[in-house]
Amino acid sequence: MNYLELYRSKVTDIDDVMDKVLTRDKTVVLGMAAMEPQAFLNNLGRHEFENLRVFSCLDVVDFPVQKDPKFSGRFLNESWFYSNPTREAAESSLGTVTYIPNNLHLAGTDKIQNDKPDIYWGIASPMDKHGYLTLSLSVVYEMEMIEHVDKIVLEVNPNAPRTHGDTQIHISQVDHVVEVDYPIPTIKNAIPTKEDELIAGYIADLIENGATLQLGIGGIPNAVASFLEHKHDLGIHTEMLTQGMVELLNKGVITNRKKTLWPGKMVCTFGLGEKSMYDFVDDNPGILFLRGKYVNDPYVISQNEKMVSINTALMVDLTGQVASESIGFKHYSGTGGQLDTHRGASMAKGGKGIIALHSTAKDGKISKIVPFLPEGTGVTVPRQDVDWVVTEYGAVHLKGKSIRERAKMLISIADPTFREELNKFAISKNMI
Repeated sequence: MNYLELYRSKVTDIDDVMDKVLTRDKTVVLGMAAMEPQAFLNNLGRHEFENLRVFSCLDVVDFPVQKDPKFSGRFLNESWFYSNPTREAAESSLGTVTYIPNNLHLAGTDKIQNDKPDIYWGIASPMDKHGYLTLSLSVVYEMEMIEHVDKIVLEVNPNAPRTHGDTQIHISQVDHVVEVDYPIPTIKNAIPTKEDELIAGYIADLIENGATLQLGIGGIPNAVASFLEHKHDLGIHTEMLTQGMVELLNKGVITNRKKTLWPGKMVCTFGLGEKSMYDFVDDNPGILFLRGKYVNDPYVISQNEKMVSINTALMVDLTGQVASESIGFKHYSGTGGQLDTHRGASMAKGGKGIIALHSTAKDGKISKIVPFLPEGTGVTVPRQDVDWVVTEYGAVHLKGKSIRERAKMLISIADPTFREELNKFAISKNMI
């Protein structure tokens, strides 16, 4: 078969394909994070539609119709994980954004079983001579969606790196191709603060040579990466591939040789970083992008011996409840893969689930070790699951500990300014 002819027969103009597929009462699921289709986002407001629902996750580019009053009541973005664009729109009174509670490894499966989308719209790398494109930097839920939706639209972008793993899609599966040429979104490494570095030092002490790591995003994980340069034979089995991981691999710290699963391979389910990271990933068989349904499954994660998961939180109460996605009714982000990876690591032989947070916020005015979570706050890691908690004042191991022990230990790593107040509260509630 002449795949180039087949490809050309599916190439269409962005306006034409929108008019064809965005009929009344449609649901569209988008590629995640850096794989959000920007032609779709930028042109959507110019088209007529009614009762359009769009499912997305970790938006990294603007979503103009979310903030346009004329689409209130006609458009809804349902998000698995808030970021700046969705957070800002959600705080308005337009009603154009809502949150989908989820554990990331089941996000796609749960949606398909209970609210199947009509259309998948994402980014792909260019087609090879065999007729295959790749979904490039994310297969968290994308492949599950592609296998179940009615229509598949791909924005084929020469800037999207070609990746290995579960990312291949054949042109015969695709309904419409829109050719684009915009830069793939990047994020810069957050610069660690002094507090980040203190926390990273405690975390680095918990990581053994030969450990397999999952690192989240932000200043603390970046600082941890910089504190691991003296370690040997580390491996990666992570939800998100980050810049720091690539740098550690280039320095020979990460070798992936001692991993229980996929030895020799760096395993992830999506990537977000600087362009140099995308260049490193491009056609690199040492990096496998595998489905989030597999990578983030706690029972898969737990098969890696010495598995260490490092995630951050907004606050922890004195019983060990971890809140990472909201403060009261104000929603900031999402559960994402935090509970998946924390559970998987803490179940692993020699594994550790680590929650890291600064001891204070608002320039030291507010303690993040709190007596109790504010009304409306979502619990991201239940207290029965929490393993290690680390602040700049130390690391405490809560697994298997009583409320009395937990309260004392968490007060010991709170900012000294708030310890007496926390202690008084704990005594008043017969916690200690």
